Amino acid sequence: MARRPFPDPVEFTRLKLVERVRAAFNDASKGEAPIPPSDEAFFAANTPIRMVHADLVSMMVGGMSALLLQMLHPHALQGVLDFSNFRENMHGRLRRTARFIAVTTYGHRDDAEAAIARVNRIHSKVTGTLPDGSAYEASNPRTLAWVHVTEALMFLEAWLVHVRPEMPLSEQDEYFRQFALIARKLGADPVPETKAEAQAVFRTLRSDLRATPQAREVAELVLEHRPPGAAGTIQPFMANAAVSLLPPFARTMLDLDAPGLSALPSKLVTGALGGTMRWAFQQKPRG
Repeated sequence: MARRPFPDPVEFTRLKLVERVRAAFNDASKGEAPIPPSDEAFFAANTPIRMVHADLVSMMVGGMSALLLQMLHPHALQGVLDFSNFRENMHGRLRRTARFIAVTTYGHRDDAEAAIARVNRIHSKVTGTLPDGSAYEASNPRTLAWVHVTEALMFLEAWLVHVRPEMPLSEQDEYFRQFALIARKLGADPVPETKAEAQAVFRTLRSDLRATPQAREVAELVLEHRPPGAAGTIQPFMANAAVSLLPPFARTMLDLDAPGLSALPSKLVTGALGGTMRWAFQQKPRG
């Protein structure tokens, strides 16, 4: 009887890591599976948005930074406070956001359109009153513009800092042009199509922001959240990296200290983890 060849330990380790990561982002109890890349997606393979959104670690760092900025907008914050169960299920919120980004970036365009329609239906029901008595709606184009521009800027900035700092400006602009397609379908306005435009929109919408105890509470929950297992060990380094990306005014409004001397170890750990994930998923940033 022929003996079964002994498995390659390196390949075995790689596959196990991929399996664990996919399990963390896909709820098997709901029949969720990884989003398969489609030739009929909104965006072609090897284009900037697909490269940036494929990097797990930089997306998580940029996503935390974006969420902190979003909570400074009173309308976005109140919608989360009134309609989200993020306090009890932070991981569930992360998983839903990650799946939406995955399907709209890589999935078949029909699935992407369906996901966008679902989010628009949800947003249409997220309405209420701010503490000052004024009304808010999640479908407000200006609020959606702030949500979009913070995500686009922070996702890209995390990629530039932790993955590919030499990315040409032309490719960065293309990233914003591509991401604009999703933002418009979600009802955002204004929607930037270049990095310079995104920075200008960011500066304009900054006047809408407010520093509140509730925003600081959410920031603390986001940064102090510790998932179980090994992920909880590296979470402080990623949280520190996320704070490092924030503009100084946002750190002041959220009462967050600048990372200081802790920035370097956080960058090193985040970079090493990102490299490990790219090895596991056999990804290579275009350069």
